[in-house]
Amino acid sequence: MKSNNLLLIALALLLFSCGSTTKITGAWANKEVLKNNSYKSVFIAVLNANVQAKNMLENELAFRAKQRGIAATMSHDVFIQSFAKENMPKKEEIMPAIEKTGAETIFTVSLLDKETSTRYVPGSTSYYAPFGVGYGYYGGFYGYYSTIYPMVYEPGYYTTDRTYYVESNLYDAKTEELIWSAQSKTLNPSDLEQFTKDYIDALYEQMIKDGVLKSE
Repeated sequence: MKSNNLLLIALALLLFSCGSTTKITGAWANKEVLKNNSYKSVFIAVLNANVQAKNMLENELAFRAKQRGIAATMSHDVFIQSFAKENMPKKEEIMPAIEKTGAETIFTVSLLDKETSTRYVPGSTSYYAPFGVGYGYYGGFYGYYSTIYPMVYEPGYYTTDRTYYVESNLYDAKTEELIWSAQSKTLNPSDLEQFTKDYIDALYEQMIKDGVLKSE
């Protein structure tokens, strides 16, 4: 019985962990511009010095865009070098390069902040009541008591929470006007792949809600 209860707990934790860890905390859309334009192409720029994270996120964003019939260009295919503050090219260099791709919009992703906090998870005690057991089956009082009424104590522990705050902006490539913006919060992603999937899922849901994308 004890193993059955532990199995149910483990299953519940597994199902809970499958939920998205990314939530949209705020969004804004330029309804007038969106109403008067039908964009079919995008230049994707993840503004992150971590090359692996930048490339993976740009690749997945481009893949999802192409699935919806939107032509996508990734910044790491255009700008081979990763830019830092000290070697950032001028606007006169960046904008013509983006224009050459034919992209009608520019989509940027930037990490605004990262928080790390440690919290204490208190221990817990669980009791499992008997059911469906015949008299005397466990061989006397102690066998019955120790099997049917086990007290399971899980000691407390410290855990570290990691929260990432991301801003996503969509611009008109010709006018450089902001079309749409969203801020999101991601809690404890297990790895870069999970973060990428959860972030884009939440992003697309909000874009559909705001009329940036059409629902499939």
